[in-house]
Amino acid sequence: MSKKTTISAAFILFIAFTAYIGLDAYQTNVHDSKSSMFESISTTVDASESGQATDQGTGEAGKVASETGKATGQSGYSSNTSDSDRSGDASLRNASLATFNDAIVDIADQTTPTVVTVRTAQTVRVRQMDPFSMFFGEPGSGQVRERVRRGLGSGVIVSDDGIILTNHHVIEDATEIIVDTYDGNEYTAEVVGTDPMMDIAVLRVDVEGLPSISLGNSDDVRVGELVLAVGSPLDESLAHSVSMGIISAKGRSIGIYENVAGYENFLQTDAAINPGNSGGALVNMDGELIGINSAIASRSGGNQGIGFAIPMNMARQAMESILKEGRVVRGYLGITWGGDVDQTMARALRLDRPNGIIIGSVQEGGPADKAGLQSEDVIISIDGESIRGWAQLRTKIASTPPGENIELEVIRNGRKRVVTVVLEALDSEQLASSTPTTDGIEDEVATQATELLEELGISFTALTDELRERARVSDEVEGVLVSSVSESSKAFRQGLRPGDVITQIQGEAVDSPASAGRVLLSLKQEGDEAFLLRIQRQGQRLFVAIDF
Repeated sequence: MSKKTTISAAFILFIAFTAYIGLDAYQTNVHDSKSSMFESISTTVDASESGQATDQGTGEAGKVASETGKATGQSGYSSNTSDSDRSGDASLRNASLATFNDAIVDIADQTTPTVVTVRTAQTVRVRQMDPFSMFFGEPGSGQVRERVRRGLGSGVIVSDDGIILTNHHVIEDATEIIVDTYDGNEYTAEVVGTDPMMDIAVLRVDVEGLPSISLGNSDDVRVGELVLAVGSPLDESLAHSVSMGIISAKGRSIGIYENVAGYENFLQTDAAINPGNSGGALVNMDGELIGINSAIASRSGGNQGIGFAIPMNMARQAMESILKEGRVVRGYLGITWGGDVDQTMARALRLDRPNGIIIGSVQEGGPADKAGLQSEDVIISIDGESIRGWAQLRTKIASTPPGENIELEVIRNGRKRVVTVVLEALDSEQLASSTPTTDGIEDEVATQATELLEELGISFTALTDELRERARVSDEVEGVLVSSVSESSKAFRQGLRPGDVITQIQGEAVDSPASAGRVLLSLKQEGDEAFLLRIQRQGQRLFVAIDF
């Protein structure tokens, strides 16, 4: 019998065992409560429920039992269970539990050697302040010294030729990466490539024959299924720790990567994840890798039962792209976001339920345009998966390789239709949004300006006659429309809102997303710490200052 079959059988036995325990506990509680309250009729109740006549526990024996509270012969709810029966039941329960326990141990034995500890070192230069320089020298003078910052994380060996998956934030800016394997060896690792937008990094160690883990299909993961988390929490001395829990939710978006236009579709688990577990393995009951542990939600800084893992299918797409192309190549749709469909919008559009997104605009000549998508179409599903909002759609697009077909279910003028789109590849290595936020900006400036807008959490779109009417802006006014602002961004906190029309940035007029991107990039490169926006909001002229 294969290990996978053994594990599955053990899981079924465990469920049956749990149900049996629950029933047995229920019967015991019933017996305890009823025997104390209704001892005088316990024999009669037992006989009526079992549907069998008893030779004992009736007559005088029953009376004695009811008067003294001591059962003689077969009396009360325990009359149908002998000592040998109870002993046999206990043995069965113990055997079922032992089988399930052995199955979990087998999974831990199989997967733990594939998880490594990742130690990093980063050399930084700091100025050693001279306390006398304030009085006798130049303020700010002093010796520059180098210091080494050290970090700790985890990783997973995914092939026997030394390929390791971990988080980008584990090895970011590291000048040295050391990998400690389960057998006590340590190796220097090189970075093959990283994907900051998904927080994935691919490492390689120059050794063959390493134990590697099987990759699972994270799309098949179900809420409630058992998982193991393996990693090196808190300290090197706690390396290869194993914890157990369940998948408590899927499709989580918590905003830690979206702030920089990243992609989130986390698996949520209550298996213990702590600092140092980042980059470690989330394993299913078949011993397969279904996620890369990445983050926790905590008010204390430690585990509080809410951890997040990057689904394996997302991590695999990024890894395969890095290994094949040397960079991350993402799918590209070529639309801008016009808004998520809430309840009010669903009623206005006569939709059955509030789900989907509205297309703001379609890039001319892009994949969406070629497939016939139009502005104001409502996308309600992608490949049969219901769309809850923009973050889910853009993550799905970015996780799909260029050249593949996707099926979008859209509503146009109240009618549903299915549109097949062939995704294309983005030009930029880092940009993974299906939204062209800086139309018209070209080449290297385009990439830098786009990345800056993503850091600021702002998206622009050109003013059209329809948008002018909605924003109450006359034809004489030149500017650029703010199509979206991340609610966690500085721009949002300092007052910028979607629908604002920016006419000037730091006193310089702008009339397109391209010009706005160039002005902001120039200010940033010149070292400005903040910039002033002149905006129009529903006919009012306002000023908003925003920090870089």
